[in-house]
Amino acid sequence: MNIIGKAIKYGDDINTDVIIPSRYLVLTDPRDLAKHAMEGIDHSFIKKSKDGIVVAGKNFGCGSSREQAPIALKYSGTRCIIAKSFARIFYRNAINIGLPVLECESLWDSVQDGDQLSLDLKSGNIKNLTRNISSQAQVLPDFILELIEIGGLLNNLKRARV
Repeated sequence: MNIIGKAIKYGDDINTDVIIPSRYLVLTDPRDLAKHAMEGIDHSFIKKSKDGIVVAGKNFGCGSSREQAPIALKYSGTRCIIAKSFARIFYRNAINIGLPVLECESLWDSVQDGDQLSLDLKSGNIKNLTRNISSQAQVLPDFILELIEIGGLLNNLKRARV
C-alpha cells in the first residue's frame, strides 16, 4: 500500500485538545469533526489536509484519550501521520479506525511543510520526493496493515460476521 501526499509539519507534544478542541466533542458526524481538525493549533489545516501527510515530533496525540482526534484527522483527508513517537492510546485509536500511523525518528529533520512524500506502508520506506531523501519508519506488523487496509477494527469485525 503506497501513500503519496504533501507534508504538513508540526512539532512535539501535539495533544488531542489541539487536534480536536473539546467544544467540538458534541459533534457525532465525522465530517463535522473534520471541519475543526487541528483548529487548536492551525486554523489553515483544513485547507491543506486533503491528501496531506502529517509529520510531527515526539509524543503526537498526547493528552486525553478521545477517539475523535484521529477520526477528525482521517475525515479531513489526512492520508497518514508520521511522528517521532505517539501517545499509545492515540496510536491505537488511529489504527482502530484505519488511519495509518508510522514512527520514524529521522524524517522530521529532513522535511519541510509542503514537501511531497511517498511512503510504502509495507516496507516503511519514506521518500521525500521534493528533496530526494529517504527515511525508514518502523515496519508495521501484518495484522495492523490488514486493519488499515480494510478501514479499521469495526470493518474487520463486520467482515468476521459474514
